[in-house]
Amino acid sequence: MRGTPLVQYHSKAVAVGFREPQHKNLSLFMHHCRVGAMGDHRQSHLNGAYYVPSAPPLPKTNHHHGSRGCNPFSCCCGFIFNCLCTCVCQIIFTILFILGLIIFICWLIFRPSAVKFYATNASLTEFTLDNNTLHYNLALSLTIQNPNKHVSIYYDRIEARAFYEGERFASTELTPFYQGHKSTDSLTAEFKGQNLLLLGNEEISNYNRDKNSGIYEIEVKLYLQIRLKFEFVKSKQMKPEIECDLEIPLNDGTSSGNYESKTCEYDW
Repeated sequence: MRGTPLVQYHSKAVAVGFREPQHKNLSLFMHHCRVGAMGDHRQSHLNGAYYVPSAPPLPKTNHHHGSRGCNPFSCCCGFIFNCLCTCVCQIIFTILFILGLIIFICWLIFRPSAVKFYATNASLTEFTLDNNTLHYNLALSLTIQNPNKHVSIYYDRIEARAFYEGERFASTELTPFYQGHKSTDSLTAEFKGQNLLLLGNEEISNYNRDKNSGIYEIEVKLYLQIRLKFEFVKSKQMKPEIECDLEIPLNDGTSSGNYESKTCEYDW
């Protein structure tokens, strides 16, 4: 029956001769019977419903608002680190600003202009290719113009190299010198001798073309080591390269031509 207490079943089983259940743990079975009887006695007004003890209340946890804060030592270290980073950034920014301001003021005062290089004259009396050996005799006059009012130049090293069809065939060192502000100086580079020159079919074809025309396309490069002087201040050494693309007529006694002055360019 739905509302019959469990104790009735227990009493009836004893009266008729209760047989031992097949459970391995008899004490566990008797415990369930006692719990059922107690529930029936206490909860008889629930119309046969079984008593289920309520769950114990969860222990209260005290939340402290201060636990969300940080360790005083870690907070102090973080504050000091942020202050140091801010100070370092401000110092770097200030230094860069001062340097930029100094450079801008110097530029306004000196207003430096590019030094100009010219290949004003060239004399080619020999340029013969024989069995991959080039015989040459070239003299080149160079003019260097410094248009700056407050900038002078130290030419610590000047090397001139001569190329034909991209292959170098000669080089020479020129005398170092000092060039004052707003001045013009002249140099002479001489290339004379013979050297091995290996050319491909296309380059040999270009040589034959130049030989027939009597005008040779020769490239001369200047490799410089210079220092600039701003009044009493000298700069660090710089190494610009100057490139002169020339068309030089052969003057060997049988043919002659007029050479046209060329402006040389910076080869960055």
